[in-house]
Amino acid sequence: MKVFFDSSALAKRYIEDEMKSDQIDRLVFEADSVVVSSICLPEIISAFARLRREKKLSITQYNQCKRSAIEDFSTFEVCQLSPEVIRRSIILLENAELRTLDALQLACAIETKESVFVSSDKRQNAAAEQFSLKINPV
Repeated sequence: MKVFFDSSALAKRYIEDEMKSDQIDRLVFEADSVVVSSICLPEIISAFARLRREKKLSITQYNQCKRSAIEDFSTFEVCQLSPEVIRRSIILLENAELRTLDALQLACAIETKESVFVSSDKRQNAAAEQFSLKINPV
């Protein structure tokens, strides 16, 4: 099974007190292939940095989360922001209530024809269903 992770879901894998981290770990482990967009890692690091600024992660926790994410990403398949992905994201923005980066990630999932789309964003999941993707909300 190929699984596409949106950054909203995948970030939960690295934050120890996230309630959904075990579920995400299981999905990663069971997947034949994990696919992410090229913007996923910067989005996840941005979330870690925000949590560090808010003092919800210590510098040690931040560094561990960042290191683990970078290690994982070396094993993931990455969908680049090609002209087709950009065109598809525009269609998504015109037809669904999405933010720009969410549309780009969803366009990558559609473009790579993944078996399962994993996100914790309700609007993104609703749009994914509109475009016939199998979703796994977390």
